[in-house]
Amino acid sequence: MTGWLTARRVVSVVALVLAWCALWGDLSVTNVLSGTAVAVLVGLSGVGTEGRGGIRFRPLARFIGLVAVDLVVSTFTVAREILTPTDYTDEAIIAVPVPGETRSHLLMLIVAVTVTPGTAVVDTDPDTGTLYLHLLHADRSEQTTAHVTELAQLACRALPVPSDHNPTPEASS
Repeated sequence: MTGWLTARRVVSVVALVLAWCALWGDLSVTNVLSGTAVAVLVGLSGVGTEGRGGIRFRPLARFIGLVAVDLVVSTFTVAREILTPTDYTDEAIIAVPVPGETRSHLLMLIVAVTVTPGTAVVDTDPDTGTLYLHLLHADRSEQTTAHVTELAQLACRALPVPSDHNPTPEASS
C-alpha cells in the first residue's frame, strides 16, 4: 500500500475531497469522510491521474487560482442570468478535444469544469480525449474551448506524468 500512497496521490485525494465538498455545498465531517472514501476508491480503480510523477506547485497553484476565478465570475454570470427577466441563454453542447498528453488528467479537468456554474461535462470519450460540455451561452464556445485547453496544459505542468507512460490508445497497439 505504501507504493500507492505518494505525495501526488495525497494531493489528488485532497483535491477530490474539496471538489466533493464544493459540489455538496457543505464542508462537514460527513462530506469529508464520504469524499475521502470516494477519492480513495477512484484512485484504486485506476481512474484519474497516476500516482507516479511529480508535483509542481506553481502550476498547481495557477490551476487552482484559475478555477477559483472561474467559480466566482461564472457564479455572478449565472446569478445575473437568473435575476434578469429576459432569458439570454442559448444553450449548446460542444465537443472539446484535449491533447494526448492531457488524457491522464481527464478527471481533474472534468472536476474543474463541472464545479463551475453554467458549464458542465455531460460526457467524455477517454479514447479520443474529447470532453462534451453543456454551455449556457453558445456564443462562448470558442472561448470555452481555449479555456479548457489552458486548464489541460496547466494540469499537465502541475502533475507531470513520467515519459514511460503514454495514455493514447495508438501507443499501446
